[in-house]
Amino acid sequence: MDFALSPEHAAFRDTVRRWVDAEMPKSLARELERDEGHYPFELWDRFTDAGFHGLGIDEEYGGLGGDVLMQSIFAREVSRSLAGLLLVWMPTSFAGAKSIGSYGTPEQKRDFLPKIAAGDCRVSIGFTEPGGGTDVLGALRTFAERTEGGWIINGEKTWCTGAHVADYILLLARTDKNVEKRHHGVTLFFLPAKSRGVSTRLLPKLGMRSIGSCSVTLQDVFVPDHLVLGEPGCAWYMLLPTLNNERILVGAQCLGTIDAVLEDAVDYAKTRKAFGRPIGQFQAIQHYIADIATWQQQTELMLHYTAWLQSNNMPCGQQANMLKMMASEAVGRAADLGIQILGGMGYSAETDMQRYWRDHRILRISPISNEMVRNSIAESFGLPRSF
Repeated sequence: MDFALSPEHAAFRDTVRRWVDAEMPKSLARELERDEGHYPFELWDRFTDAGFHGLGIDEEYGGLGGDVLMQSIFAREVSRSLAGLLLVWMPTSFAGAKSIGSYGTPEQKRDFLPKIAAGDCRVSIGFTEPGGGTDVLGALRTFAERTEGGWIINGEKTWCTGAHVADYILLLARTDKNVEKRHHGVTLFFLPAKSRGVSTRLLPKLGMRSIGSCSVTLQDVFVPDHLVLGEPGCAWYMLLPTLNNERILVGAQCLGTIDAVLEDAVDYAKTRKAFGRPIGQFQAIQHYIADIATWQQQTELMLHYTAWLQSNNMPCGQQANMLKMMASEAVGRAADLGIQILGGMGYSAETDMQRYWRDHRILRISPISNEMVRNSIAESFGLPRSF
């Protein structure tokens, strides 16, 4: 049993950490967030210049290669500074590179993976519908109907991250209404986001403000056959690699932000004085910091274990769910204590603690609610479904 990073992974972590400190300081994240309506293209371009859009893409397609643990290391290090702004990079990684790489045809891989690796293709994801939330299949009303050479799609999606600036949307639609089970008859499309009939609307929200989350309406949108991913009607069976990868990266994002909370809290506790001494000398503050450090260690161990499972092509759905649940709750508790440690300054937009909390509150709800995760874990022990 070896909990240490390999020399290759450790060297990559150190490289990314230096790059983040030089190119993406926390002050930049605060500045970008203030302009809520402006998508941070400059962050995208910095990822492009450094080649990080190619992470996880095979070298034959112009990528950097690297397994999911390497992706997790990258997500963690970037989140230590950017927090929720990691989503400039993440959806294209799991909805684009991971999806095309996992179940794309050889032609689709040759067409799209080099573009993603080069930073020439942004991808959003369109699964959730206005009446659905976690109940993706039960609420699925978006329908794709066969036509000559492709499909005509009508419907509406919501909470599509970055759809207003995306080139493609990984879209889930029903293609057969006469099915025995609701996970049958659903199909994945790599939908050109600027197609005729596609309209997007930005949704104001609490955190991750400058990223942009969108409502997407589709009215008689034509998608050609060559942009169907996998076999029509069988999408649900293909989604596990994408969904597990997303949840692992969410865990890494949360862990990186816990790193940031601990870093900022310890620094403040050492320098802020009250009653004639540093506040870090007070037992209550020490207990808060000890709790944050413990959550950090727990999350790191679960992240590395789950990433190891996926890297070795072993089942990891339950572990990915557990990681997502545990990490999203830990980062919320950590950021809340961070605000408490900083006092009034923790509530101020001049510091990052409030940003850490706002950016991650959504992750107890998305991409799957923690209540639903708990249901899944309980059912794995043979308990009956609760819904």
